[in-house]
Amino acid sequence: MRAWLAGRVDPKLPPEARIRALLKALVSEEGLGLRYTSGFTGTASEVFASGEANCLSFTHLFVGMGRELGLDVYYLEVERPPHIDQEGDLVVLWEHVTAGYGPAATRLVLEFAAGPRLAASATRRLSERTALAMHYSNRGAETLLAGRLDEARGWLEVAVVLDPGWSHAWLNLGVARRRGGDPEGAEAAYRRAIAADSGNLEAYHNLALLLRLRGQRDASREILKLLDRRDNRDPYIFLALGDESLDAGRPQDAKRFYRRAYALDSRAAATIASLGLAALAEGRRDRALRWLERAARREPEHPRVERLRRKLEQGEGGEGPGG
Repeated sequence: MRAWLAGRVDPKLPPEARIRALLKALVSEEGLGLRYTSGFTGTASEVFASGEANCLSFTHLFVGMGRELGLDVYYLEVERPPHIDQEGDLVVLWEHVTAGYGPAATRLVLEFAAGPRLAASATRRLSERTALAMHYSNRGAETLLAGRLDEARGWLEVAVVLDPGWSHAWLNLGVARRRGGDPEGAEAAYRRAIAADSGNLEAYHNLALLLRLRGQRDASREILKLLDRRDNRDPYIFLALGDESLDAGRPQDAKRFYRRAYALDSRAAATIASLGLAALAEGRRDRALRWLERAARREPEHPRVERLRRKLEQGEGGEGPGG
């Protein structure tokens, strides 16, 4: 890697020229030709060998090579809502990370993935300990999604030791513990996530679901009430609120929550099917069938799509008004 770098960036160039030359060498076709790939957070050497990186692993490589060139390059966290993925009770929050150079007032922000140009004011410097914890947390989430539970738990246990204040690692560790048959450990992890960041709404969500599974329905319901707030941008939380309302016999409340989930993500099979569940609760089978058709085109085997299909097959919901 050092030999490759020495042949592509002149160390005698002024600092900003070195940075731009490094970025070009990494992303251009005549250089390393890095490709953006989500789903795997590699180390700097893994990125160099594969030519693929997500934003965090690209930053690992850029920071390492930048410092090899004598530049004080550092990690930056981009202050915008994270991308949210969900599989069952696993809620993965993908933060956007990149590299920066220079003092905050005149910071140079380096970008790898295509997207809107980032303003320096929309970033904040990230400690290297937190960046490392994020790496372990991401790898833990990725291996959880792949079904490798023991490996995932190993990654996540390291992440929370590296930075106990990194709330998202505690959240994912709670999922790993719950899936591994340790509900008490899961509850402790979710509560640590909330203590580290009271704005981590997904941690409240998972804690509420866990308490409900353990028969503590009143406590679960009280936690879910806290999540009905305007700044909540997680559609899966509103789906849980809608489910709770349906179970409690409040179809109008369920419809309101499902609509908010749909407004946040109108392309997900889960949010589309939920509007079908709301329509069915109102006795509007024709509308429920149309929502089912739309959801099935997206993801026919999604559990929520299956749930709607099963209810329709069992004849739930009256004929009701169409349209």
